[in-house]
Amino acid sequence: QVQVMESGGGLVQAGGALNLSCTASGTTFDDLTMGWFRQAPGKEREVVSCISRSGSGIRYSDSVKDRFTISRDNAKKTLNLQMNSLKPDDTAMYYCAADPEVFGYDDEWDELTYNFWGQGTQVTVSS
Repeated sequence: QVQVMESGGGLVQAGGALNLSCTASGTTFDDLTMGWFRQAPGKEREVVSCISRSGSGIRYSDSVKDRFTISRDNAKKTLNLQMNSLKPDDTAMYYCAADPEVFGYDDEWDELTYNFWGQGTQVTVSS
């Protein structure tokens, strides 16, 4: 069983920055396709970014592109999401997802293909 845990959320003013981290245990970290998702109050969960096993394949949603950076350190078994130029619209619960059986461009982007999720970390951006 894969256990996923996020950390690093908090309250920040608009224009500020936060770094989220995610760790995964219970399997070989290098085998995991991973992604960040978020859900704002009253809205559906949406994909933010995803990253392939090696880290060479990265995608961002249009709403965060050029502001957020996803990265992974397989040696340290850590996934990061550096969030810059934060906006009030970025306020949400952020979830890390991982799965060793997710392959391919479309599946990496689809939350339904991920079986292992963290509890979430709250990000609140004040105006």
